[in-house]
Amino acid sequence: MSTKLFGSIIFGPVHSRRLGISLGVNLLPIDGKVCSFDCIYCECGYNSQGKGHGLPTAEQVYKSLDNKLSEMFHNKEELDVITFAGNGEPTLHPQFLDIINNTLLLRNKWFPKAKVSVLSNATCIDKVSVFDALNKVDNNILKLDSVIPETIALLNVPNNKNFTVDKLINNLKKFNGNLIIQTLFVRGIHNGHIIDNTTEKEVEGWIKAIQEIKPRQIMIYAIDRETPEKNLEKLSKDELEEIADKVRILGYNVTVSV
Repeated sequence: MSTKLFGSIIFGPVHSRRLGISLGVNLLPIDGKVCSFDCIYCECGYNSQGKGHGLPTAEQVYKSLDNKLSEMFHNKEELDVITFAGNGEPTLHPQFLDIINNTLLLRNKWFPKAKVSVLSNATCIDKVSVFDALNKVDNNILKLDSVIPETIALLNVPNNKNFTVDKLINNLKKFNGNLIIQTLFVRGIHNGHIIDNTTEKEVEGWIKAIQEIKPRQIMIYAIDRETPEKNLEKLSKDELEEIADKVRILGYNVTVSV
């Protein structure tokens, strides 16, 4: 099992293969994972590692981020993006909207050219406060790994019994294109079940959903770090580019990361 947790509210900066020089913000416990999915490829491991000892407050996040951005500014460091990721699903934080508002103020104060990005599994976008917050950031990056319920059940493992693919797609459509879809393509075996979201059926269904959602950008990528399920295959750039070309031809902006 992979147990790589982010041990602080603010981490990095690191060089992100998709976003550039990125300063991370973790709104979840620093000693445990909290997520509405339990993806078998998550670098933070499985939810069974435990939920940790509470969430940071909006004030704690503000102070930590302000201190780090001030330090980077005075050290004349570069910054492309402030990225909400961390030990689980950031939009689960009850003060998510307040934290986003504070972050935008701090970004404008210290690094006005930097973007604010959120990496989310999109399970909380039916909440008005989360929807409003995501519409304020520069990069609203939402997960869609498959539209086949059986695949999502094996790959993403939603822990909300009310989760359905139809609800997810309908909620993604409500952004009216103000979103980026992120999709991890992978093959492997988990608990004796074959997983492959690169098949013709999978890709055709995914493309159909993309055409309904109409995102302004699509990010497709392969696994890059240690995963809790060891029987997963990292796809090649050529394989991902072949999938990407099928949506590029429809006029979508697609980036590929391996």
